[in-house]
Amino acid sequence: MRPAIFQMSLDTLRRALSYPYEIPANSYVVNGKTHQELTPCAPMPDVSGRRPVLAVGSNQSPEQLIRKFNGSNLGPIPVIRARLKDFDIVYSPHVASYGSIPATLRHSPGTRVTLFVNWLTPEQVARMHETEIPTGNYHFGKLDGIELQLDFGPAMTSTYVYSSRRGSLTRDGFPVALAAVRAENRIWPSLSQEEIQNHARDITAPGQPLETFMRAAIEDVSARQDRTRALMSDGLRFNYPGFTPIKI
Repeated sequence: MRPAIFQMSLDTLRRALSYPYEIPANSYVVNGKTHQELTPCAPMPDVSGRRPVLAVGSNQSPEQLIRKFNGSNLGPIPVIRARLKDFDIVYSPHVASYGSIPATLRHSPGTRVTLFVNWLTPEQVARMHETEIPTGNYHFGKLDGIELQLDFGPAMTSTYVYSSRRGSLTRDGFPVALAAVRAENRIWPSLSQEEIQNHARDITAPGQPLETFMRAAIEDVSARQDRTRALMSDGLRFNYPGFTPIKI
């Protein structure tokens, strides 16, 4: 039997490689430790008094939302599937504290990406800020001049989003899309989390076993920072003029 500390480390590695975690095929509502998918004929949940925030990475997954909000007693979160025209979801050139290489939004004319909108109360927005802003990897802002079609409700021309301050990770000069996220007319290559980790390893620690490489990122802040700097060296800034950062 493996020691508990080793098993815990394996669980941590699985979490890092599972990003962006399981994303449902339908809209859903998170409530406490559970989530309930909505049928196509269900009415739109009441979102009055809530702010629409695009979920572009793991915030699309009930697993991550439950992890972030469980025990907060902040009530249910409607999470509505949508399609966003002229954008794609790509990797950000930074390493998260839990070892994953996370996602960010990028302007991609002609592409239509499937994603979700988290409808958050002011208290839920404050909690989400606590999980996104302090690391310095993301800033919060408003996205205007867009075409966002929700499964429930009318199309939207503006919303809010967390955008990577680091921009977009590149490989051979191009952004890299998340293979786990569906998109029509995708113009860039897409990779899984394991594949993008291999790419980062080949750049920053050639020849190192992937498990060793990822353990270092999870356990060593300086290793994460060094790798983030290396990945940022040929990154691309967010290229959409309709994004306005909001000071938090």
